[in-house]
Amino acid sequence: MEVHNVELVMSAVDPKQYPKTGQPEIALVGRSNVGKSSLTNVLINRNSYARTSSQPGKTQTLNFYHVEDALYFVDVPGYGYAKVSRSEREKWGQMIETYLIARETLKGVVSLVDGRHAPTADDQTMYTWLSYYDIPTLIVATKMDKIPGAKWNKQLSLVKKTLQIQSQDDLLPFSAQTKAGKQEVWQWIEQHAFGGKS
Repeated sequence: MEVHNVELVMSAVDPKQYPKTGQPEIALVGRSNVGKSSLTNVLINRNSYARTSSQPGKTQTLNFYHVEDALYFVDVPGYGYAKVSRSEREKWGQMIETYLIARETLKGVVSLVDGRHAPTADDQTMYTWLSYYDIPTLIVATKMDKIPGAKWNKQLSLVKKTLQIQSQDDLLPFSAQTKAGKQEVWQWIEQHAFGGKS
Protein backbone atom coordinates (compact mmCIF):
# COMPACT_ATOMS: atom_id res chain seq x y z
CA MET A 1 0.00 0.00 0.00
CA GLU A 2 1.26 3.44 -0.90
CA VAL A 3 0.50 5.67 2.08
CA HIS A 4 -0.37 9.35 1.64
CA ASN A 5 -2.78 9.97 4.51
CA VAL A 6 -2.26 8.94 8.09
CA GLU A 7 -3.65 10.36 11.29
CA LEU A 8 -3.19 9.51 14.95
CA VAL A 9 -6.87 9.51 15.81
CA MET A 10 -6.72 8.54 19.46
CA SER A 11 -4.75 7.23 22.38
CA ALA A 12 -7.04 4.83 24.21
CA VAL A 13 -6.88 3.01 27.53
CA ASP A 14 -10.42 1.61 27.56
CA PRO A 15 -12.63 -0.22 24.99
CA LYS A 16 -15.18 2.61 25.16
CA GLN A 17 -12.55 4.83 23.53
CA TYR A 18 -11.72 2.55 20.59
CA PRO A 19 -12.68 3.66 17.05
CA LYS A 20 -16.22 2.73 16.02
CA THR A 21 -15.70 2.58 12.23
CA GLY A 22 -15.48 -1.23 12.06
CA GLN A 23 -12.41 -1.01 9.82
CA PRO A 24 -9.66 -3.64 10.17
CA GLU A 25 -6.90 -3.19 12.75
CA ILE A 26 -3.35 -4.53 12.88
CA ALA A 27 -1.63 -4.33 16.28
CA LEU A 28 2.12 -3.88 16.74
CA VAL A 29 3.61 -5.46 19.86
CA GLY A 30 7.13 -5.82 21.17
CA ARG A 31 9.40 -5.02 24.00
CA SER A 32 10.35 -1.44 24.80
CA ASN A 33 12.75 0.07 22.25
CA VAL A 34 12.54 -2.87 19.83
CA GLY A 35 11.60 -0.49 17.01
CA LYS A 36 7.78 -0.40 16.80
CA SER A 37 7.69 3.34 16.11
CA SER A 38 10.49 3.01 13.54
CA LEU A 39 8.63 0.22 11.73
CA THR A 40 5.43 2.28 11.79
CA ASN A 41 7.23 5.31 10.33
CA VAL A 42 8.73 3.24 7.50
CA LEU A 43 5.37 1.64 6.66
CA ILE A 44 3.56 4.99 6.51
CA ASN A 45 6.39 6.82 4.69
CA ARG A 46 6.99 9.33 7.48
CA ASN A 47 10.23 10.22 9.20
CA SER A 48 8.96 10.75 12.70
CA TYR A 49 5.18 10.54 12.75
CA ALA A 50 5.14 7.76 15.31
CA ARG A 51 7.22 9.04 18.19
CA THR A 52 10.49 7.21 18.53
CA SER A 53 12.23 7.56 21.85
CA SER A 54 15.50 6.48 23.41
CA GLN A 55 13.56 6.36 26.65
CA PRO A 56 11.87 2.94 26.99
CA GLY A 57 8.33 2.72 28.29
CA LYS A 58 7.25 5.88 26.45
CA THR A 59 4.06 4.48 24.90
CA GLN A 60 1.54 3.99 27.71
CA THR A 61 -1.70 3.92 25.74
CA LEU A 62 -3.06 2.10 22.70
CA ASN A 63 -2.31 4.54 19.87
CA PHE A 64 -4.64 4.18 16.88
CA TYR A 65 -3.16 5.39 13.57
CA HIS A 66 -5.77 5.68 10.80
CA VAL A 67 -4.00 4.77 7.54
CA GLU A 68 -5.43 5.82 4.14
CA ASP A 69 -8.94 5.88 5.68
CA ALA A 70 -8.85 2.10 5.27
CA LEU A 71 -7.32 0.49 8.36
CA TYR A 72 -5.74 1.19 11.73
CA PHE A 73 -2.29 0.44 13.05
CA VAL A 74 -2.50 0.04 16.81
CA ASP A 75 0.74 0.77 18.63
CA VAL A 76 0.73 -1.21 21.86
CA PRO A 77 2.81 -0.25 24.95
CA GLY A 78 6.18 -2.00 25.01
CA TYR A 79 6.64 -4.80 27.52
CA GLY A 80 9.59 -5.90 29.60
CA TYR A 81 10.70 -2.51 30.85
CA ALA A 82 11.91 -2.84 34.43
CA LYS A 83 11.75 0.81 35.53
CA VAL A 84 7.98 0.91 35.27
CA SER A 85 6.32 -0.04 38.57
CA ARG A 86 4.79 -3.49 38.86
CA SER A 87 1.28 -2.08 39.33
CA GLU A 88 1.74 0.06 36.20
CA ARG A 89 2.92 -2.97 34.23
CA GLU A 90 -0.07 -4.98 35.43
CA LYS A 91 -2.40 -2.17 34.38
CA TRP A 92 -0.83 -2.10 30.92
CA GLY A 93 -1.03 -5.89 30.75
CA GLN A 94 -4.76 -5.87 31.44
CA MET A 95 -5.34 -3.08 28.92
CA ILE A 96 -3.38 -4.94 26.22
CA GLU A 97 -5.02 -8.29 27.00
CA THR A 98 -8.51 -6.77 26.89
CA TYR A 99 -7.76 -5.27 23.49
CA LEU A 100 -6.11 -8.33 21.93
CA ILE A 101 -8.71 -10.84 23.13
CA ALA A 102 -11.94 -8.92 22.71
CA ARG A 103 -11.41 -6.66 19.69
CA GLU A 104 -13.40 -8.08 16.78
CA THR A 105 -11.83 -5.79 14.18
CA LEU A 106 -8.29 -6.96 15.06
CA LYS A 107 -7.11 -8.92 12.01
CA GLY A 108 -3.56 -9.72 13.03
CA VAL A 109 -0.57 -8.83 15.18
CA VAL A 110 2.91 -7.81 14.08
CA SER A 111 5.19 -8.97 16.89
CA LEU A 112 8.64 -7.36 16.85
CA VAL A 113 11.79 -8.97 18.23
CA ASP A 114 15.36 -7.67 18.13
CA GLY A 115 16.96 -9.65 15.30
CA ARG A 116 20.44 -9.26 16.79
CA HIS A 117 19.69 -11.53 19.75
CA ALA A 118 17.68 -14.57 20.73
CA PRO A 119 14.12 -13.56 21.68
CA THR A 120 13.71 -12.77 25.39
CA ALA A 121 11.50 -14.65 27.84
CA ASP A 122 8.96 -11.82 27.45
CA ASP A 123 9.03 -12.25 23.65
CA GLN A 124 8.42 -15.97 24.09
CA THR A 125 5.55 -15.36 26.51
CA MET A 126 3.90 -12.89 24.12
CA TYR A 127 4.16 -15.26 21.16
CA THR A 128 2.87 -18.23 23.18
CA TRP A 129 -0.05 -16.09 24.31
CA LEU A 130 -0.88 -14.92 20.75
CA SER A 131 -0.72 -18.53 19.55
CA TYR A 132 -2.99 -19.67 22.38
CA TYR A 133 -5.65 -17.17 21.34
CA ASP A 134 -5.16 -18.11 17.69
CA ILE A 135 -4.37 -14.54 16.61
CA PRO A 136 -2.64 -14.42 13.18
CA THR A 137 0.91 -13.26 13.90
CA LEU A 138 3.82 -11.94 11.86
CA ILE A 139 7.15 -12.01 13.68
CA VAL A 140 9.39 -9.17 12.49
CA ALA A 141 13.08 -9.37 13.35
CA THR A 142 14.20 -5.73 13.60
CA LYS A 143 17.60 -3.99 13.38
CA MET A 144 18.85 -6.51 10.81
CA ASP A 145 21.12 -3.86 9.25
CA LYS A 146 23.31 -4.30 12.34
CA ILE A 147 24.02 -7.93 11.30
CA PRO A 148 26.22 -8.94 8.32
CA GLY A 149 24.05 -10.32 5.51
CA ALA A 150 25.82 -13.69 5.66
CA LYS A 151 24.54 -14.18 9.21
CA TRP A 152 20.87 -13.36 8.56
CA ASN A 153 19.78 -16.97 8.04
CA LYS A 154 21.50 -18.07 11.23
CA GLN A 155 19.84 -15.29 13.24
CA LEU A 156 16.41 -15.94 11.75
CA SER A 157 16.79 -19.65 12.54
CA LEU A 158 17.61 -18.72 16.13
CA VAL A 159 14.47 -16.54 16.37
CA LYS A 160 12.32 -19.27 14.83
CA LYS A 161 13.68 -21.98 17.10
CA THR A 162 13.53 -19.90 20.30
CA LEU A 163 9.93 -18.83 19.71
CA GLN A 164 8.91 -22.19 18.24
CA ILE A 165 7.06 -20.34 15.49
CA GLN A 166 3.96 -22.19 14.29
CA SER A 167 3.68 -23.16 10.63
CA GLN A 168 0.76 -20.78 10.02
CA ASP A 169 2.75 -17.73 11.22
CA ASP A 170 5.46 -15.87 9.31
CA LEU A 171 8.89 -14.48 10.17
CA LEU A 172 10.41 -11.56 8.26
CA PRO A 173 13.71 -9.66 8.60
CA PHE A 174 13.41 -5.87 8.73
CA SER A 175 15.61 -2.79 8.90
CA ALA A 176 14.28 0.71 9.48
CA GLN A 177 17.60 2.07 8.16
CA THR A 178 17.63 0.28 4.79
CA LYS A 179 13.86 -0.36 4.64
CA ALA A 180 14.58 -4.03 3.91
CA GLY A 181 11.40 -6.03 4.50
CA LYS A 182 9.01 -3.08 4.12
CA GLN A 183 7.18 -4.51 1.09
CA GLU A 184 6.90 -7.98 2.61
CA VAL A 185 5.49 -6.60 5.87
CA TRP A 186 2.93 -4.57 3.91
CA GLN A 187 1.93 -7.65 1.89
CA TRP A 188 1.25 -9.56 5.10
CA ILE A 189 -0.74 -6.65 6.55
CA GLU A 190 -2.86 -6.25 3.41
CA GLN A 191 -3.50 -9.98 3.17
CA HIS A 192 -4.74 -10.17 6.75
CA ALA A 193 -6.55 -6.83 6.88
CA PHE A 194 -8.34 -7.12 3.54
CA GLY A 195 -7.79 -10.73 2.41
CA GLY A 196 -10.72 -11.97 0.39
CA LYS A 197 -12.83 -8.91 1.23
CA SER A 198 -11.39 -5.98 -0.68
